[in-house]
Amino acid sequence: MMIRNRVLLVALAMLVFSMGYGQSIFGKWKTIDDRTGNPKAIIDIYEKDGLMYGHVVQILEKGKENSLCTKCDGELKDKPVLGMTIIEAAKETSKGVYKGKKLFDPEQAMTFRCKIWLNPDNPNELKVRGYLAFLYRTQTWLRLEG
Repeated sequence: MMIRNRVLLVALAMLVFSMGYGQSIFGKWKTIDDRTGNPKAIIDIYEKDGLMYGHVVQILEKGKENSLCTKCDGELKDKPVLGMTIIEAAKETSKGVYKGKKLFDPEQAMTFRCKIWLNPDNPNELKVRGYLAFLYRTQTWLRLEG
């Protein structure tokens, strides 16, 4: 009886640990265009100095794999979109919710304020909201396994 209780306790602890691990906002995410429903890119979201960053690790749109930021100004003008940092220094403002001043869309060459969080109903979906003044747009990105 005692051994069975221990095995059950260990199994329960492993289940709780794996559920918590699967709910991290960090990792690789497939962006989905909210207008067309088509996959666009793979973004690696990572933590650095307690802040969240994201950069483009793969472009999924056919014919755009080697896109340059032609609409960009300054140092980003004509730079490759692949490898570009599109989320910079977002801060966790409440449990699992990150906000920042830089969510960059290289296609429009526009920077937005952002709010990023896991979908509470599905931790394999990331909600990414960009704000421009009082207007906003939200995309749902999909977690990549492995």
